Amino acid sequence: MDWREFAEHMASLARDLLAQESVTDTLERITGSATDLIEDCDAAGILILRNNRVQSLAPTDQVVVESDALQGRLREGPCFNAARTSDGQRQYRIRDFRGEAERWPKYVPEARKLGLGSMMGFLLFTEDEDLGALNLYSYRPGAFGEADETAGWLLASHAAVAFSSARTHAQLQEAVGTRHLVGEAMGILMGSHRIGEEQAFATLRRYSQDNNVKLREVARQVCERGALP
Repeated sequence: MDWREFAEHMASLARDLLAQESVTDTLERITGSATDLIEDCDAAGILILRNNRVQSLAPTDQVVVESDALQGRLREGPCFNAARTSDGQRQYRIRDFRGEAERWPKYVPEARKLGLGSMMGFLLFTEDEDLGALNLYSYRPGAFGEADETAGWLLASHAAVAFSSARTHAQLQEAVGTRHLVGEAMGILMGSHRIGEEQAFATLRRYSQDNNVKLREVARQVCERGALP
């Protein structure tokens, strides 16, 4: 590993990640960088848990999706455990799928059937939250050494900050959009029913709660129809 060259790549990547236009673009840039920067990394992806269900984000290869699905179904595996952080560990490595089945006795034999030789998993986290796990795969047994693990950890650290930033930005954009939409819907109700702002908002919120429909969707329908659905 040429660490000077790696550092230059990481510096460029840090700037590039912040310039991405969406969360999806950011994650795809992260996983694509993993296969470019880490020798013998044949595939990469990000595993997250939502309501205790596994979801694959930005996979570079179908084998990532299949491995994530296995870990979710079997409830074990390096990246599944990294995402859960139930034992406090933040990184994992399977050096050789042919012989390392003690830790994950159900996952490892099934992963071998996918042609995987070795893998690493890194928790994506910031001071405020755990975001999921970055998983790196090789078809070659024994592909990842200590230098690769260090490189993967550095990439995961950059990735966590960029992922969190991109998601926060997306949430803010959605919040602004929702506020504008609700305001427009309130204006329609105020004009058609001759009511004030508080009554208009209460009407939207009550309909949302009574019908189990998100407030943004209720507002959208009012704007499209000129009245409550």
